[in-house]
Amino acid sequence: MIETVRLMAWLSPGYPVGAYAYSHGLEWAVECGDVANEESLTDWLGDVLERGALRNDLILAAHAHWAAIEGDAPGLAAINDLAVALAPTRELHLETTQQGRSFLDATRAAWGVPELDRLSEALPGAVAYPVAVGLSAGAHRMALPPVLAGFGLAFLQNLVSAALRCAPIGQSAGTRVIAALTPHVAALAATIPGSSLEDIGSATLRLDLGSARHETQYSRIFRS
Repeated sequence: MIETVRLMAWLSPGYPVGAYAYSHGLEWAVECGDVANEESLTDWLGDVLERGALRNDLILAAHAHWAAIEGDAPGLAAINDLAVALAPTRELHLETTQQGRSFLDATRAAWGVPELDRLSEALPGAVAYPVAVGLSAGAHRMALPPVLAGFGLAFLQNLVSAALRCAPIGQSAGTRVIAALTPHVAALAATIPGSSLEDIGSATLRLDLGSARHETQYSRIFRS
């Protein structure tokens, strides 16, 4: 039970990682008309979840978790180097590294354990968010499946929260989108334990290009 409660705390909107400041390219998708209503938001998010960043993040989190369980600091550093290098734009790099460093620092301060402190020494610079979560969960010997499912749901909920602020949808529609996509998150998370780092890849080119365009978007409220 304590593991579940701890995980809920780590992945809650109140955890000090600044997730509210990022839209993962959604703000640009709204600006250009790709996301204009509940249906298009559901489709856009579905692609991000299953063909974009979330799948990759879950694979990276799983491998960071395994490295932490094994106490493999060099392996953890290599996974993090890959995760940081995968960010396709400046803003998406900021999104993952700012949240990753904030998550790791906050977790060490509040839920520090010797193994987390030791392994964190292998990550003195930029830290990707999924690596920080996987490392922390592994250092605490938390079971992997709920960590992956919880991370995926938190990712989805944060983007729906962003949509409520920048897209023409209301709270009821946002709740329906979460309900529609939650089974997809759970199904995706269940496939991750058998995945290798070679399985990483994405097919959301329009999102990546849109993220680059968001850097110079005239009016915006999010950092990505």
